Amino acid sequence: MANVKRIFLLLCLAFSVYANAQDAYQFTKGLVVEDCHQYGREALYTDQLAYQLYSGSLEKPVAGQEFAIGDSGKAIVWNEIVVDSANKFRGRALANGYLYLTYASDREQTALLNVAGHSMLYFNGQPRTGDIYSDGWLYLPVQLKKGINELYIRGSRFSAWGGITAKLSPTTRPVSINKEDPTLPHIVLGSQREPLWGAVVVINASAQPLKNLHFRTKLEGKELLTSVPAIPPMTTRKVGFQLDPAGVKQKGDYACAVSLLQKGKVLDAQEVKLSAVEANEHYSSTFISNIDGSIQYYGVAPQAQPAANNASALFLSVHGAGVEAIGQARAYQPKSWGTLVAPTNRRPRGFNWEDWGRLDALEVFEIAKEKFKPDPKQIYLTGHSMGGHGTWYLGATYPGKWAAIAPCAGYPTLSAYGSADGKIPEAGRSGVETLLLQASNPSNVLELAENYGAGGVYIHHGDSDKVVSVDYARQMRALLASFHKDFSYYEYPGGSHWFGNESVDWKPLFDYFKWHTIPEDSAVHRVNFSTANPAISSTYHWVSVLQQQQPLQYSRVQLDRNKKLKTITGKTENIAALSFAFTDFAKGDKVAIALDGQEPFYHQVQSPGEVLYLQKNSQWQPGQKPSLTQKGTSRNGTFKEPFNHRMVFIYGTDGNRAENEWSYNKARYDAEVWYYRGNGAVDIVADKDFKPAAYKDRGVILYGNASSNSAWKKLLAKCPIQAQRGKIKVGAKEYKGDDFGAYFMWPRADSEVASVAVVTGTGLKGMHAADANQYFAGGSGFPDYMVFSLSMLKDGDRGVKTAGFYGNDWSIEKGQSVTQP
Repeated sequence: MANVKRIFLLLCLAFSVYANAQDAYQFTKGLVVEDCHQYGREALYTDQLAYQLYSGSLEKPVAGQEFAIGDSGKAIVWNEIVVDSANKFRGRALANGYLYLTYASDREQTALLNVAGHSMLYFNGQPRTGDIYSDGWLYLPVQLKKGINELYIRGSRFSAWGGITAKLSPTTRPVSINKEDPTLPHIVLGSQREPLWGAVVVINASAQPLKNLHFRTKLEGKELLTSVPAIPPMTTRKVGFQLDPAGVKQKGDYACAVSLLQKGKVLDAQEVKLSAVEANEHYSSTFISNIDGSIQYYGVAPQAQPAANNASALFLSVHGAGVEAIGQARAYQPKSWGTLVAPTNRRPRGFNWEDWGRLDALEVFEIAKEKFKPDPKQIYLTGHSMGGHGTWYLGATYPGKWAAIAPCAGYPTLSAYGSADGKIPEAGRSGVETLLLQASNPSNVLELAENYGAGGVYIHHGDSDKVVSVDYARQMRALLASFHKDFSYYEYPGGSHWFGNESVDWKPLFDYFKWHTIPEDSAVHRVNFSTANPAISSTYHWVSVLQQQQPLQYSRVQLDRNKKLKTITGKTENIAALSFAFTDFAKGDKVAIALDGQEPFYHQVQSPGEVLYLQKNSQWQPGQKPSLTQKGTSRNGTFKEPFNHRMVFIYGTDGNRAENEWSYNKARYDAEVWYYRGNGAVDIVADKDFKPAAYKDRGVILYGNASSNSAWKKLLAKCPIQAQRGKIKVGAKEYKGDDFGAYFMWPRADSEVASVAVVTGTGLKGMHAADANQYFAGGSGFPDYMVFSLSMLKDGDRGVKTAGFYGNDWSIEKGQSVTQP
């Protein structure tokens, strides 16, 4: 009888009923288990539920059933949970727990799943991306099976108080346009001579890839056709389209018809709203990103009036968490002496201005310099909150690009403040974790702080800020005071985190900018420059750090140049190759170079603009420019580096059915996460369709192993890491079994810029162990390679077998590694 009652209770809570196939189903009841996962801003993670799911030991949840034994020795059990009046599941248990829901379908059918407030979920065992910020526009096509369909929804600390909502809408429409998350430009009257780019989401709820598609747009009588890339089955893709603004003559709002066509047949049609503005008003401008080929935008506060001398300043302003770039731009009144440009960080929260947020900022920076042609000496950087962090970070990473920087209400490091993805741990708890965190060193601006000496610094912070404490500003003031000769500091009395537009558009700040310009290289005789990765930042005026001795450790140069005495003297740290530009010396000058206390050697300048390359073994000596086939300023490793250069995801079809399904599902999951986090779009291609020449100089992300992905031999034949069904080799080390997973990268032999990132496993257990992708969290550190077993999900760093960085010749032997039994 007890079992009957339990079954009856489960069916009552069943979290669903057989629903009308055309009605949206709102989940209102479920089960929750707490304290079973820990994800953060590093390569390590633990997830007891995922471990049980992947190892086949996860039992069907029942209220009151024991799930696991917690760290305290107390049993963790499944508990009932119901929604509140807003149809949201809430509670502390969701912070590090899972929500379990089911849906009973009377037949096989497709549906659109709309869940918000979660990190990710498993739908019938398949990983699907989450909507952690509850944006609400994420609709994922899923295949319902007849009977009970299961959802395990991973919560976060946002879920605990913000709640999780879940809806399921069976659909008979195989293709549709979702316009809830558009990327659209403004039409700037009088300056729009070329077609503009926009983007909307296309949902493919069919079992076949969508090909031979076009967008047709019609705006004020002007039509354009745009070809659409392939959209894989049972997923979504944000797709760009062109529109012709020539018919727009007046300020106002306009409807643009967007139709999706296949061989001339309309599959779906929607209208998007566009606004036309005057040239002196704030506006959004779109562009095609070289990171992934997607459509991105930036906001502009145009210059109030032309500069008298045809030269003007450029202000790059990076926004705070949750702020749109156009909103950031609108917080500033137009300046009479320059243009303000606000990049997006890819999303209102994005990547904390690190990783692809950094790349987005640089991409917009280069576009803005080309478009607005500012005085190269008058370029400035500022930002608020997360953008204040971005200012500290970009300012330290790229000294010499900015005449002055102005962090407003900012925090310096993700190790101290963190954000949605948590903090970067300040120190490793083991040798493995310490090495993994080494890849996060470029985030630590405190170690790069002396780079701030390249320009002025204005710190602006409200003294009553409850979101980002003013103590961060005071910390940086004390740090700058120890060496900086030209910084200014202001605490706004009574200022909260946001005290109006003066939080960023502060007149004394811009006055301070006016007093500063970037010096010519010829005027810079003392260089004090640090970098943690030459492929991120390598050059300061006439000095470039080309290669490191210890990868991702801090490399430093402190040099003095005397043009009269014709000497360069100073010291270096952790540098294997260095270069000096001799632009400011004359042909025939004999320059004495004395580094690190060794006897000087001499170089006679042969031509104007000559560059001298130096290499260090035991002593510094003239050498050759490092080959682009080696590590250096073009490619320097870390697993995350290949996610660039219009990357393409390659899934395997050469394995067994289960391996092939994992490969496609993982590629789709990464693409969905990339779309959500980075407003991005990625080509997903089967291994059998991948031809390297057709994807020249593009980053490649390969899913599977040498037994399951036929592209492996084309890209990884000479890689010292080889994975196949049943074993993985890392140099001379070999690991046998079906439960090993790995992340590693390798340079493309047919490219000087692009690399391959590999997500692999020796069997299904190992492949699933690699399912987590917190490598998309800004600032998270991943080395060149790491191998781990499924046990990492329950045991943390003890499950990592080996991790490391290649040497400058891409060998394992000359690199750095940590190995565990």
